[in-house]
Amino acid sequence: MENLSNRVNSLSPSATIAMNQKSRDLQAKGINVINLSVGEPDFFTPDHIKAAAKKAVDDNFSFYPPVPGYPDLLKAITEKFKRENNLDYTPQQIIVSCGAKHSLANAMLSLINKGDEVIIPAPYWVSYLEQVKLCEGNPIVIEAKFEDNFKITPKQLEGAITPKTKALLLCSPSNPSGAVYSKTELRALADVLQNHPGIFVISDEIYEHINFIGGHETIAQFDDMKERTVLINGVSKSYAMTGYRIGYMAGPLWLAKACDKLQGQMTTGATTVSQKAAAAALSGDQSCVAEMKKAFKRRKELVVKMVKDIPGLQVYDPDGAFYVFPKVNAYYGKSFNGTAINTSNDLCLYLLEHGHIATVPGEAFGDPDCIRISFATSDEKLVDAMNRMKNALAALK
Repeated sequence: MENLSNRVNSLSPSATIAMNQKSRDLQAKGINVINLSVGEPDFFTPDHIKAAAKKAVDDNFSFYPPVPGYPDLLKAITEKFKRENNLDYTPQQIIVSCGAKHSLANAMLSLINKGDEVIIPAPYWVSYLEQVKLCEGNPIVIEAKFEDNFKITPKQLEGAITPKTKALLLCSPSNPSGAVYSKTELRALADVLQNHPGIFVISDEIYEHINFIGGHETIAQFDDMKERTVLINGVSKSYAMTGYRIGYMAGPLWLAKACDKLQGQMTTGATTVSQKAAAAALSGDQSCVAEMKKAFKRRKELVVKMVKDIPGLQVYDPDGAFYVFPKVNAYYGKSFNGTAINTSNDLCLYLLEHGHIATVPGEAFGDPDCIRISFATSDEKLVDAMNRMKNALAALK
């Protein structure tokens, strides 16, 4: 460790990846583990998208692509923004990267200086804090309370702003809570930011299409916020393309140029074949998106109902994404065969070892009273998993 950079030593490992690996380790020993830890759709990539990838191979798209992305993909992204979000961007304002996580890193590294503060509502996705730390910025965490459906209020936002605040990081629909901000709620946050013109919004909208309450709303829709907003999106969740590693950002031209320069010194362009597949995803038949959302809604209703049936758990019925984030602290202080459960990490390890269910502790998301359960798997596995959870929790005394 002493030879490693302070930058790397300051980072925490990803809790979701760690729990996923623990699940795989047990599965390798022949144990039937139901993995509800990873944020990955269980669907296969739709056939028309796979066909585009195969065609790209046959058409010899095997050479370096342009750093910001192929022109046809950039065009498809601008058309998607106009069609679905009524937002006008030029292709020059779009940068395609190796996943939405990469797009987030590009934006933060281009915006955040040492000592800058980035406001992050908790619960938050595990990588947000670590990426701010990587930029030598200071994450300022504000609690989005269970009682407020895991959404921050304008008063909370105002109270967190200081002269050092550089950005607000929003995620809607949210990982891990499933909270979705309405147009009215976003406008109220934007009104606060009008008094602080130097603050940018980094808006992670990767779960845009997994929305159970109607149309998606973005803070970039407001004329007074568009030039101050960096939109982060991608094809992983909506089109079941996690392994293709294609994300993209849209923002003011000066920032896109900066991210182009940065990416040119790090990864160059995203994978050629994946870009062609992503262009087909965004431009082609969208019925696959609606079908997957329908399945996620059914699974959500199934899991919420079963979690509510487990004594001691409290659950917010999520409006989007594919997670439930129940409060489990009623089980803290209990034990099994002399092993005490005092934290959500303890509880998740117990559920993995004794219930053979992989979940993720809330500590990783900034809320130690909760655990994250992904419902991006089959109905049958979800029913089995929730029954295992109920039985395992009932064994705690």
